Amino acid sequence: MHDKSLMPTDVSIITTYRCQMRCKMCDIWEHPTRKKEEITAKDLEILPKFKFANITGGEPFVRRDLEDIIEVMYTKAERIVISTSGWHTKQIIKLAERFPEIGIRVSIEGLPIMNDYLRGREGGFDRGLRTLMSLKEMGIKDIGFGQTVSNKNSHDLLPLYELSKSLGMEFATASFHNSFYFHRDDNVVTNKDEVTANFSELIERLMKENKPKSWFRAFFNLGLINYIRENPRMLPCEAGSANFFIEPNGDVYPCNGLEESYWKESMGNIRECDSFENLWFGEKAQKVRKKVRTCPKNCWMVGTAAPVMKKYIKYPLKWVVKNKVKSMLGVPICTDTFPVCPVGQDPLQGDLRESGSVDVSFQGNDKQKHMQDDERLAIIDEIERENV
Repeated sequence: MHDKSLMPTDVSIITTYRCQMRCKMCDIWEHPTRKKEEITAKDLEILPKFKFANITGGEPFVRRDLEDIIEVMYTKAERIVISTSGWHTKQIIKLAERFPEIGIRVSIEGLPIMNDYLRGREGGFDRGLRTLMSLKEMGIKDIGFGQTVSNKNSHDLLPLYELSKSLGMEFATASFHNSFYFHRDDNVVTNKDEVTANFSELIERLMKENKPKSWFRAFFNLGLINYIRENPRMLPCEAGSANFFIEPNGDVYPCNGLEESYWKESMGNIRECDSFENLWFGEKAQKVRKKVRTCPKNCWMVGTAAPVMKKYIKYPLKWVVKNKVKSMLGVPICTDTFPVCPVGQDPLQGDLRESGSVDVSFQGNDKQKHMQDDERLAIIDEIERENV
């Protein structure tokens, strides 16, 4: 018998790598998946129960069977959030009418000119905001937008935060990363002082709010500063333990931050196992978790940071209490030092060894990489015709 307490609580399902956006920091759209090879709602029936499921892509709303996927996942997860560009307003509204408890997060990378430049589509900001406002008018509660901060858009961080507050919506943040998922190896913040100064001001404003959720979000943003400063994570990465990602072809990975130049290894495939428990506790999965414990990357993304923030809550809580008092007294919050959270993590984790200096052991189905250029372009052209 397997120990049920070791089962994951969070899952991210990458429904497709097809996408109509042309983001500067993400080349997913240049590596689309074939429709016939993407996992179906039926494939997801093998999954266990979760507290949280993120449905993502590519662009999930290019899937014509997305409602079927959501219907299955509502039998599996207490809460579901879909990450989207917000481009497909009609499809999003239709789905929200059927599933009014759904969460929707729209990616917005700046104010209109900057957003449309970085997302590669004119009118992207307008469509995203229109989608969110339509959802708000419908009474959908779990809505908001998120910004991936890069070298070019940190000056829009605070205006977007204030916009979210004025609209009564959630505001999530990230820094751009390199990974197999984004197909990028040059997403590096170079204007560190400017970017971290904007994050520091965001932390100050979050700590002035009256919502505890905002205070812990401030701690998360401190982790982004720490990441940009190229330090090891404040809390360890336990990807592949509390959370995992499912690729469009069914492969299971601990996270979406893996790079082949470091290592990339599948835990198994949901289409090729007789039960999810056998996959999760299998030899391949155990091997991947061992690699995670010594992974040289220092990623800080919400999918892997949130579970350990909850698990080791006393460390974020200590920082929150100390800095909430500072905020109430009008004392500036120090964002140049980072709390040490000794929870038994391996010192090799997050030590940023040079790419290629560790074992590259890739197992899994990476068929989309071998797609012929003419087929790849045909898929991209089809998305253009259908969605623009």
